[in-house]
Amino acid sequence: MKAFVFPGQGSQFVGMGKDLYESREDIRAMMEQANDILGFRITDIMFEGTDEDLKQTKVTQPAVFIHSVALAKALEGEMKPDMTAGHSLGEFSALVSAGALDFADALRLVSARAQAMQKACELKPSTMAAIIGLPDEKIEEVCASLNAGILACANYNNPGQLVISGEIAAIDAACEALTAAGAKRALKLKVGGAFHSPCMEPARAELAEAIDRTTFSVPRCPVYQNVDALPHTDPAEIKANLIAQLTAPVRWTNTVRNMIADGATEFIEIGPGRALQGMISKISREVAVSGIQSL
Repeated sequence: MKAFVFPGQGSQFVGMGKDLYESREDIRAMMEQANDILGFRITDIMFEGTDEDLKQTKVTQPAVFIHSVALAKALEGEMKPDMTAGHSLGEFSALVSAGALDFADALRLVSARAQAMQKACELKPSTMAAIIGLPDEKIEEVCASLNAGILACANYNNPGQLVISGEIAAIDAACEALTAAGAKRALKLKVGGAFHSPCMEPARAELAEAIDRTTFSVPRCPVYQNVDALPHTDPAEIKANLIAQLTAPVRWTNTVRNMIADGATEFIEIGPGRALQGMISKISREVAVSGIQSL
């Protein structure tokens, strides 16, 4: 069985999607629709902007989403997924690919999400750090023992790599304690704030209103969601999980394991970058892993 997986923020690159725009009339129309919806020419930034331009959250999230969905659309005639999943932001791409969300509606939600997250970041100085080389349980135990402010396990990416999220002082204290506990590396990330932690509560409340107003359909195939790593086809459950995702951890390791248990033998990362391919290969050596980021 074929699983389509979609990347999140951080995988963007200058020139992303330009080949699709120039070679496919239907995708060019879709990208022009995106420009109209967003109220600025995001395609100009995607194709010709600088790395700094692309790093702005209000640009990054829609850009990665647009590129991923455009690629999935280009592949429609060749292959279809039996299941989908996306890492953080990528969950929106997965929902569009599975037919649960219309492209235009999903883009409006992605844009609203990006702006709400940016505002939440500005309210409370916060950051994230990748912890390499410790079991998840040990990281959870150390973080729970600290009393240094908001601190959460945010991304369970693969065995031996977990990203923590929270207030800057709490992350600094956690990095020191986790290094002392044997972590190979405790690397602070260059991000604007503490995603997938309680610091995102203002964004969650704002996004909830937009999601509640949006129509979701029953997807053509199951979508494995970040919050519980389980397959979902019920629109009400999908909405609730998408809202909860902003303040809850991304359970990627268990998501991939559950997809394999349910029959996935081939994972195809659709969108910019190769991050998910690396993670999946570390979760299981028994499945085929590939990626498509251009035609």
